[in-house]
Amino acid sequence: MNHDPFFKDVESKMHKCVDSCRGEFTAIRTGRANPALLDRIVVEAYGQPVPLKQVAGVSTPDARTIVVSAWDKNVVGEIRKAIEKSDLGITPNVDGGTIRLQLPPLTEERRKDLVKVVKKKAEDSRVAVRNVRHRAHDEVKAQLKRGEITEDDNKRMTDQLQKTTDRFVKDIDALSAAKEKEIMEI
Repeated sequence: MNHDPFFKDVESKMHKCVDSCRGEFTAIRTGRANPALLDRIVVEAYGQPVPLKQVAGVSTPDARTIVVSAWDKNVVGEIRKAIEKSDLGITPNVDGGTIRLQLPPLTEERRKDLVKVVKKKAEDSRVAVRNVRHRAHDEVKAQLKRGEITEDDNKRMTDQLQKTTDRFVKDIDALSAAKEKEIMEI
């Protein structure tokens, strides 16, 4: 029996968990300016919430500065408010149509707090991968119960499911370790 579509679906869902984790990590501030820090900021513009990237350009002229250039000067105030409300802890400096964000150097205590956040997000992602495994395992059991697969198929699929899960958990662990190292660099 061919189980490729089943495992392609499982791997696709696990990939989404890892990609989500990667996205969460890019939004965590390290000591360097990175335009990705502002990816999740939503601005109230033209009467509706829109992603910051749709109303402004974001650049990093140096390692400690992010510059947000609004395409329409009327939304500068809303962009400033959205940045202030975010969990970045950065005070925006408005200068006409541009907003400058100065990233202060991270203190040792703040670095340790960020590492805790990284560990929590990594654990959440590992749980998400295991949930995908759990649902897939339930489906395998249901197929066995309905007589669609044999006991041998059940054993093989369960083993392959665990190997796939382990591989994706290892990817998340590697992302987490790299982000922790990046945060702790001075």
